[in-house]
Amino acid sequence: MARIVVVGAGVGGLATAARLAATGHEVTVFERADSVGGKLGRHTRDTPAGAFTFDTGPSLLTLPEVFHELFEATGAKLDEYLDLAPLDPIVRHVFPGGGPTLDSCADPAEFAARIGAAFGDRAAADWQRLWRRAARVWNASHADVLRRPVGSPLDLAALAWRLGDLAAIAPGRTLRGLGRRHLSDPRLRMLLDRYATYTGADPRRAPAALVAVPYAELTFGGWYLRGGLGTLADALLTRCLDLGVVVRTGTTVTRIDAAGGRVHGVRLAGVAAPVPADVVVANADALTVYRDLLPSPRRLAALTDRSLAGFVLLLGVSGDSGLAHHTVFFPRGTDAEFDAVFGHPGRGVRARPAADPTVFVTVADDPAVRPDGHEAWFVLVNAARHGTAAGAVDWRRPGLAEAYADRILDVLAERGVDVRDRLLFREVRTPADLHADAAAPGGAIHGTAGGLLRPANRGPAAGLWLVGGSTHPGGGLPMVALSAQIVADEIGPAWD
Repeated sequence: MARIVVVGAGVGGLATAARLAATGHEVTVFERADSVGGKLGRHTRDTPAGAFTFDTGPSLLTLPEVFHELFEATGAKLDEYLDLAPLDPIVRHVFPGGGPTLDSCADPAEFAARIGAAFGDRAAADWQRLWRRAARVWNASHADVLRRPVGSPLDLAALAWRLGDLAAIAPGRTLRGLGRRHLSDPRLRMLLDRYATYTGADPRRAPAALVAVPYAELTFGGWYLRGGLGTLADALLTRCLDLGVVVRTGTTVTRIDAAGGRVHGVRLAGVAAPVPADVVVANADALTVYRDLLPSPRRLAALTDRSLAGFVLLLGVSGDSGLAHHTVFFPRGTDAEFDAVFGHPGRGVRARPAADPTVFVTVADDPAVRPDGHEAWFVLVNAARHGTAAGAVDWRRPGLAEAYADRILDVLAERGVDVRDRLLFREVRTPADLHADAAAPGGAIHGTAGGLLRPANRGPAAGLWLVGGSTHPGGGLPMVALSAQIVADEIGPAWD
């Protein structure tokens, strides 16, 4: 039996702790915040009309079988803890120009039919051709890449790729290039581009292999957890406690002791004595681990782009807007938005708030999260990271956040959804807030941007492991849970 310390009680940390405790290890989790969940955050606002509850992180659960496997591995059933509701539409896409909307769903044939009805038979045929390619990418990657440790280009090269798989994955091609090759309708290209941003990446630079992201969502479905996605953190915490894991919130790990090339434990803020450990699992951003938690700063072995961030409005809205659970409102053009969000320091282009951004609105039809006759709106706009460098924006600059919030509400009004006269309240969350609240450098949502090669799960010292969205296999709830599975499998059960 190993003494294992987990740094961070996000989904990755809790999932790893539960798996390890279920196999006989002694596990303690330290979390700097006062509650668990990490980026899977929640916020409640009390008003005279009643309480509004918002998910401030993920708003969609995909690949639910990953979580069924997780709970079964810890001796439980997912349905005993969570109430999953399938979504149709998964996302409603509203395009510029006032044309038809497009509702995505988890039936590929039905989605192709919806594309045909909205955009014509050629567009539907284009999508089906892309879909066949996406299936090959998914089949080539989900078992050999997403469920195994991958820490270097050599690890990827060592996989038994078939020639057809390599042709589908198209190393060197971008997601934008893939869309332009296969899709003639600009609205479908816009839709495909957007999946790169779901992994924190610029579609003009993101690998074509990210076509597996829409494939997973639109094949296996998108799900809402009644009561909010934050109930997943509650369920994982319960599993951990039932398995004997010690979870200490409000406790900051300031250093990982790793003298002599292996871990010995961790140091806590305000505590003189170190906490001994045979194994340390860090559910912190990989950059934070390498730069701030090790005895001496180290360079990440994998050179990866930092993820984009998000600018968020939490709105209490009176009345019924008739929106789908998820709605995406696209701008007239996306390249100007991507230039603003990502910047191009090499070309002298500074990051800035996008003037005409894509706007994501989540409105859960769930009485548990809003008073009768009202809606709780989570509004997200892709944004540059917080900071002062050319590729970032100083979101703490006086007046900027409120002015940009006004702009987002104006944009929604321009796109046919004006709620400015129905607001009970609005709260603003900037990348600077995520930077401070979740220890996410710059407020980067996924830590590192989408790609096949991310920081490895195996750390630079023996006994040190990394889980979470900034590490392999990537961001998003199922990928984070898979990182926990990879690490738990590599550590092995206590009785080995």
